[in-house]
Amino acid sequence: MLRKFLVFGMSALLLAGSAGAVVLPGAAAQATAPAADYKELIGRWDITVDENGKSVPSWLEVKLSGTRTLVGYFVAASGSARPVAKVNFNNGQFDFTIPPQWEKGDQDFVIKGALTEDGIAGTMVTSEGKEYKWKGVKAPYLKRTAAPVWGKPINLFNGKDLSGWKAVGNTNQWIVKDGILISPHSGANLISEQTFNDFKLHVEFRYQKGSNSGVYLRGRYECQIEDSDKDTHPSNVLFSGIYGFLAPSEINALGPDQWQTYDITLVGRMVTVVANGKTVISNQEIPGITGGALDSNEGAPGPIYFQGDHGPIAFRKVVITPAK
Repeated sequence: MLRKFLVFGMSALLLAGSAGAVVLPGAAAQATAPAADYKELIGRWDITVDENGKSVPSWLEVKLSGTRTLVGYFVAASGSARPVAKVNFNNGQFDFTIPPQWEKGDQDFVIKGALTEDGIAGTMVTSEGKEYKWKGVKAPYLKRTAAPVWGKPINLFNGKDLSGWKAVGNTNQWIVKDGILISPHSGANLISEQTFNDFKLHVEFRYQKGSNSGVYLRGRYECQIEDSDKDTHPSNVLFSGIYGFLAPSEINALGPDQWQTYDITLVGRMVTVVANGKTVISNQEIPGITGGALDSNEGAPGPIYFQGDHGPIAFRKVVITPAK
């Protein structure tokens, strides 16, 4: 009886092992592929979502909290970086949820994915219940080994017309009047035809009370322009913040209907923002793209892009000094 029990028990274990529940030591165990390591998922990922044939940028960062819990940040097609309380990981597959932010619909986003030979890939169900496929690659570090050597300044706005710029998105509302580039109401965004890697940018702008705009660096990282109260506690979504990521040291805004300046230096991922003559962000790293970015290809040069779909905004001087 004991011998029969042992034989039966061994058969059951072998059967279970073939189903993946139990693996016995020996040749069978050696033939089994090693389980995927969660460490392969840790890091930053540049994601492209296929929304019915349209490529939409997204971004994910996964971190280890303590010794066993994966957490992160996620950027969707719009909005700021959203915290991910827990990323579930099991043998190469992962999933997490985030609540909606500016999107329509009231259900959580559900993101599922898996490690692949080229990076990660998976599906996303939005707050409206729409399902899309996506792929991601590791985001580049963008480290620079030497200080930049600056070239000659370029006037991106000639003070006469929209030469060198293109309007995208909604109906073009941008006009030039008395040497000023004006978006009198919400409409299209404006993108420079030239693209850049590292640069120094000088921008002079004026907004109306309650209005909102932004300067996208390389078309991916937004420096916020907003009618923010000078006495408000600094935030990464307010005046002079790198939207969703970096808060300024203070809100050094002059208020609506006043001409103001940003002097922004971007080298790799490192950014310095001088607002109205005061440094409010000093050589800080931008982790990833802003919602509304043109693409998630962070290793490529990109344009300067003005947000024109959030209210009236005006610019009168746009000078960029690219690195050689």
